[in-house]
Amino acid sequence: MPTLPDSPLHFPCGAVMKNRFMLAPLTNRQSHEDGQLSDEELNWLTMRAEGGFGLVMTCASHVQEVGKGFPGQLGIFSDRLIDGHKRLTTSIKKQGSLAVIQLHHAGMRSPAELIHTQPVCPSDDEETNARALTLEEVNQLREDFIAAAVRAKTCGYDGVEVHGAHGYILTQFLSPEINKRMDEYGGSLSNRSRLLFEIVDGIRATCGHDFLLGVRLSPEKFGLDIQEIRTICQQLVDDHSIDFLDISLWDCFKQPDDKRYQDKSLLEHFTSLDRKHVPLTVAGKIRSGKDVQAILDSGVDFVTIGRSGILHHDFPKRVINNPDFEPVKTPVSKEYLFREGLSEKFVDYMRRWPDFVMPE
Repeated sequence: MPTLPDSPLHFPCGAVMKNRFMLAPLTNRQSHEDGQLSDEELNWLTMRAEGGFGLVMTCASHVQEVGKGFPGQLGIFSDRLIDGHKRLTTSIKKQGSLAVIQLHHAGMRSPAELIHTQPVCPSDDEETNARALTLEEVNQLREDFIAAAVRAKTCGYDGVEVHGAHGYILTQFLSPEINKRMDEYGGSLSNRSRLLFEIVDGIRATCGHDFLLGVRLSPEKFGLDIQEIRTICQQLVDDHSIDFLDISLWDCFKQPDDKRYQDKSLLEHFTSLDRKHVPLTVAGKIRSGKDVQAILDSGVDFVTIGRSGILHHDFPKRVINNPDFEPVKTPVSKEYLFREGLSEKFVDYMRRWPDFVMPE
């Protein structure tokens, strides 16, 4: 029997997702510069819950002030941010959606002008002028990821996703090209992945077994090796108590860039893992109803929707009602995007993407 988009999904922790649609953790630049939730971000995410997403994930939310990655980023690094998050989780969960926050630190990708200090990295990076973290700072980083998860639970989130993808700080630790440390957090794959596993295990130990815990990884770019990322995924399944794997592929339908791995599609490298009871989601150009069904038919458990979730706040409802649903053609007007819950700041950010917003 094929997996249908409207079928519920049970996670190992006991949480139930009402359908197979997750809103991708989308950068939107709508919150306040001190990390506080804005009404614009609240509206944007609430509309996606109203539109039928079974799991609504926040944008990447930084666990340290020095880890801020973009203007208007929603923070989770301080207790003074709790009240805003409580508003958000209440609003999302009222619609029957799971509320999940993505825990993030940009590392060397933190703009110095935003954080008003030198960005940090596993080791010195001349190109970004980032400095190496001391061992004490690595330990503090681990504790701040864990503390942010505890704070998220206090705020009413159903769970967290640890952001280990897209060249941010945990990717920087995983990458042999970026991580040149000579201590227990650098060198071998087991050392480079140590921090990720310590964070995951620490969150599970402090937040309990009924708290939804996912990990996002990306297998290409930033000096990453597909087989190493597969190994990490298998270890997360086998030895660490996670509830889902989120693999960001950029394009779910493409071949690997690395010729050594072109014996199968990029997607097949991850659907072929022995995932046991751990659900898998993927992201990357899943845009139409037919795309959704094709990905579910490939063995993926639920889909992560970005672009089409921006264009249609109710994309899940539209696909469930019409398996052949096609999103509106781009570019679209800013007025159209306003109606879909984007603020002026978010629309301006989307102008970075070619042919997405009509020129004025």
